Amino acid sequence: VLRCLGIPTRVITNFNSAHDTNINLSVDKYIDISGKNLHLSEDSVWNFHVWNESWFTRRDLGSFYDGWQVLDATPQEKSKGIYQCGPASTRAIKEGDVDLDYDSPFVFAAVNADCVTWIRYSKKRKERVYSNTRKIGKFISTKAVGTNSRVDVTANYKYPEEKEISFTISYSQYKNSLMDDRKILVTAV
Repeated sequence: VLRCLGIPTRVITNFNSAHDTNINLSVDKYIDISGKNLHLSEDSVWNFHVWNESWFTRRDLGSFYDGWQVLDATPQEKSKGIYQCGPASTRAIKEGDVDLDYDSPFVFAAVNADCVTWIRYSKKRKERVYSNTRKIGKFISTKAVGTNSRVDVTANYKYPEEKEISFTISYSQYKNSLMDDRKILVTAV
């Protein structure tokens, strides 16, 4: 319909698409101390999710946000009381501007959420035991013009992930880093 109106539009497929139901920008999984899943969150990761992008000028947000906008015809969560999603600027998603209207936080989470596992000891006490920051938003794709080739548009939604390196620490260092919630950061050049 948008193409019939002369508005440039394309289909986007996001692989490993996060479904963040509580808009905390993470997909949370809760387990008990024995490792049993507690089913306390409705967050999930879908193999893929498809939406549309259309090219708009954004006078409401400013020219910085002009360009491709996410429009989801199959929203799974309510936005302002009704099932709708967009137009969310892909530039806003890439820049992490999740305070903007039109479901920017939901789309940001779909392509950038962290997958976090928590041990729940009681209703008031939980501990983060695992966080995967690279699982979500893989091979965000559209179809090439005039061919059936895939075009990778991941860079329109997110900056390249930092390179991961492996290193060894002692168990006591690992345990202490979990206990006081410190994060060990190593940058590779």
